[in-house]
Amino acid sequence: MAGAPVLEVRGLSKRFADRAGREPASWVIKDLSFAVDEGEFLTIIGPSGSGKTTLLNVLAQIETASAGELFFQSRTTPVDDAKSLKPGLSCRIGYVTQEDNLLPWRTTLQNVLFPLLVQRRLDSETRARAQSLIRAVGLSGFENHYPHELSGGMRKRASLIRTLVYDPPVILMDEPFGALDAQTRAQLQEDLLRLWSLGRKTIVFVTHDIAEAIALGDRTLVLSRSPATLAGEHTNPIPRPRDIRGIMTHPQFAALYQRIRGEVQ
Repeated sequence: MAGAPVLEVRGLSKRFADRAGREPASWVIKDLSFAVDEGEFLTIIGPSGSGKTTLLNVLAQIETASAGELFFQSRTTPVDDAKSLKPGLSCRIGYVTQEDNLLPWRTTLQNVLFPLLVQRRLDSETRARAQSLIRAVGLSGFENHYPHELSGGMRKRASLIRTLVYDPPVILMDEPFGALDAQTRAQLQEDLLRLWSLGRKTIVFVTHDIAEAIALGDRTLVLSRSPATLAGEHTNPIPRPRDIRGIMTHPQFAALYQRIRGEVQ
């Protein structure tokens, strides 16, 4: 029998307050429920403005919800009281945003080590892990380069392993590869799947690209237009390991793509 989900959302709703009475309150998410199993790679897709980023912000404990419940490792986590929020749940939830947010005055290695430094966990073992991750994503030789000396793809790699290095059990990713060219994006998708297969972290990955959602995910949730609710759920039948660059030629890709596309539209 499967164990309890590592992350569970029940009846989550979020609305933004009106502006001094000039506009009615706007619901962004309404009665959304889903669960994520330990080690699962969950992708979430939905129309633009459907509240995907807002959802991740609530899961990351950096934004409140208006109603609903959030459970992390079977324990209730406050969502409606700003004073009770714990951003990142004491480093148990990592968050890779659309921007790389590298500190411009720190080198690649210093940026990757920064979370460990803040958490007072920087020692020979964690430093060795950081070096291993740097090698795994092809950044060897660039440890002493500053962010402005790196390409966009290299900055994204540094941002990704900066989160992986402190080993959070859950990682949220908000369209991290959206602004990159197709070739760099495919390479980063391959890097991500390789790193995920090594540690099997639980990942919740938001994207607007259906092909990316299929290429990466064990399961894909489709959100409706705002206010977001669950419009569809699809278990991915394409076996792993996957050929990212040739995923569209897989016999089961087209049918899954069309089902998701129909719900997104």
